[in-house]
Amino acid sequence: MRYILGPKADDCVFCIPTDRGQDRERLILARGSHTFVIMNKYPYNSGHLMVTPYRHTSCLTELSSEEMVEVADGLAFCTAVMKKAFRPQGINIGLNIGEAAGSGIAAHLHFQMVPRWNGDSSFMAVFGETRVVPELLLSTYDRILPLFAGYPVRGQAGCDDA
Repeated sequence: MRYILGPKADDCVFCIPTDRGQDRERLILARGSHTFVIMNKYPYNSGHLMVTPYRHTSCLTELSSEEMVEVADGLAFCTAVMKKAFRPQGINIGLNIGEAAGSGIAAHLHFQMVPRWNGDSSFMAVFGETRVVPELLLSTYDRILPLFAGYPVRGQAGCDDA
């Protein structure tokens, strides 16, 4: 909540550079031609991923057909990775368009993917305004990064190329 309600930086966290030197620090797992996969820095659960178009746009209707296909392919690929790496009992996949819909970063579309387990919303989240994530982000990143080796990378795009 502190992040959602707090002040935001002027630059967009989803407008990533073409240089891959900061991919681990930024938690970027894979890059396609039109989209990339990034871990959520403030996850709801371990393994919370986002499939994000490179192009800075806030509305689903502004995506090209190529971007839409790659989003769908990315979501399917990440579903397979999530099932293998985390063995969830379910997966939430969603898109919030606009602040009123709950988007923390409304200016740049990002599709959320959250692995779920029966009973994972404990009293900590409800009463303590705290989430319990059992693995450090970079530990999760390092553990699942090899599973993205087969991600359909068709280009070396980044926001600078969009």
